[in-house]
Amino acid sequence: MAEQLLRRIDWMLVLFIVPIILGGLVTMKSFASLETTGDFFGRQLIWVIVSFAVFFIFSFIDFRFLKRTNVLVFLFLFFSFLLLTLFIVGNITHGAKSWFDFGFFSFQPVDMMKLVLVLVLAKYFSRRHVEIRDIKHIFISGFYAFVPFVLVLLQPDFGSAMVVLFIWLGMVLVSGISKTHLLAVLTSGVLIFAALWMFAFAPYQKARIYNFINPLADIHKTGYNVFQSTIAVGSGQVFGKGLGFGTQSRLKFLPVPQSDFIFAAFAEEWGFVGSLLILLLYILVIWRILYSASLGSSNFEILFGMGVAIFFMSHILVNVGMNLGLMPVTGIPLPFMSYGGSHLLSEFMGLGILMSMRRYGRVAHKEDMANEFLGA
Repeated sequence: MAEQLLRRIDWMLVLFIVPIILGGLVTMKSFASLETTGDFFGRQLIWVIVSFAVFFIFSFIDFRFLKRTNVLVFLFLFFSFLLLTLFIVGNITHGAKSWFDFGFFSFQPVDMMKLVLVLVLAKYFSRRHVEIRDIKHIFISGFYAFVPFVLVLLQPDFGSAMVVLFIWLGMVLVSGISKTHLLAVLTSGVLIFAALWMFAFAPYQKARIYNFINPLADIHKTGYNVFQSTIAVGSGQVFGKGLGFGTQSRLKFLPVPQSDFIFAAFAEEWGFVGSLLILLLYILVIWRILYSASLGSSNFEILFGMGVAIFFMSHILVNVGMNLGLMPVTGIPLPFMSYGGSHLLSEFMGLGILMSMRRYGRVAHKEDMANEFLGA
């Protein structure tokens, strides 16, 4: 039985993920000798082992119960409650009150909330595929994203808020909703923002928004981090400086090289060739996720798989763009590479659920398909 279930796991996906994880670990190991950095390598290795264990455990569980509306409503309300609780007992890290600190480990509930949002939107759009072109579904689905978006934005955690927005937008685009209606809604949003910019925002508010969008405009203050990141990436040149010779991270010019700016730390040591290899591996990971999604037995599984792909693409786009100076500095981890157990667990949980869905891909009975659209 176990052997049969193990065959359901996409080992090619695992094969592509492992070198990305190793890339993060060796980068952390390269500056582990610095007195103030701590043992990031050792702690991250433990989280990698735990996350892989969770991945395989989840692969053996039948997650068809996640199609039930009451289960998804409970998960959505529970994690929304946790996000609210952060305002009372949350721990402030890098200016954002987004963590629960239990002493021996910290937990960031928004990581799990992103996964729950994917499940909720997959359920919502799968039940309304016939009438999906109705504009009301843009607003109703938008409400599900609006709740965590606001709760995360108020922490303030701009990076995670952006990812929540990207997940909603991506799943709206793949769900079949009328692009004309979506364009009309987005255009209205842009016009409202333009009106606020011209008539409502004070000069200091405009300055904050401008510095957020273009941090390199002030490299001595708000743009310092991303400026150092671009120096690290550029100094790696073609083949890099070599493992352990990344001066930007070792001399502490590059901030948090173990998490937010690990791509820059990696690029400095491995150069353009190493960075290109990592990005190629990410493309292959997304390809395998989309392939597993295509095997889904119903719209719910297909949309969930596509949502997981959008989840990863959002993190990769924001983090790498931030490291290259093309995106605002938001504090988003790079999947599988950045230090931290909270985001790593959520990533492997999502993949584990996807692997579980492969067990019954395209074998669901007609009555199961009917139940999905009846809200069972």
